[in-house]
Amino acid sequence: MQLVVGRIGRAHGIKGEVSIEVRTDEPELRLAPGAVLATDPAATGPLTIATGRVHSGRLMLRFEGVSDRTGAEALRNTLLIAEVDPQETPEDPEEFYDHQLIDLDVVTVDGREVGRIAEVSHLPYQDLLVVRRPDGTEVLIPFVAEIVPEIDLEEQRAVIDPPPGLLDEAPAEDAADAPGDDTVDGD
Repeated sequence: MQLVVGRIGRAHGIKGEVSIEVRTDEPELRLAPGAVLATDPAATGPLTIATGRVHSGRLMLRFEGVSDRTGAEALRNTLLIAEVDPQETPEDPEEFYDHQLIDLDVVTVDGREVGRIAEVSHLPYQDLLVVRRPDGTEVLIPFVAEIVPEIDLEEQRAVIDPPPGLLDEAPAEDAADAPGDDTVDGD
C-alpha cells in the first residue's frame, strides 16, 4: 500500500536542498536518509534521500542526483510516497493511516447515520474527514478528538459528536429576514 508522506516545497540554497511539507507522524522513519520514495508525478522519481536536517522548524532534504538549485526547483510540489505494509499500524493507538479510515461508516454518538468517509484531507493546521452522505452530498468533519471521539476499526465505524451547525442543512439567516423592528421611518 502506498502512503503519501510529504510534499516537496521550495528549493533551499544552491546545493539541491528542498523544504518538505511533512504528511506523516513518523518522519524519522519514512523520511530518513537512504529511504527510497515513489513520487507523484511518477516521472519525477523514485527519489532516494541523501541527507536530512531540520532548519528553522522545517524539514530539509537533499536527494541523490539532485545537486543544484535548478534540480531542486524542478521537484517543487512533488508528492513523496512510501510503500507501507497494509497490516502495519502506527505505534500510537490514537493515530491512524488514511487507508484505515477510508470507507468507515460515520455515526453520531446517539447512533444517527451520517455517511461514509470518502477521503482524508490534510490541511496545514488540522485534518478533515470528507464524509459522503447517503444522498451524495459531502460534509467536512474536523478530525479532532472533541468531534471524533471514537474510531472503531473492528466495527468499521467512526463515531462523531458534532457541534451545533456542523451537520445542519439549515441555510444561514439573512440579515434582512432577521426578526426585529419592521417599521419604516416616517410610519
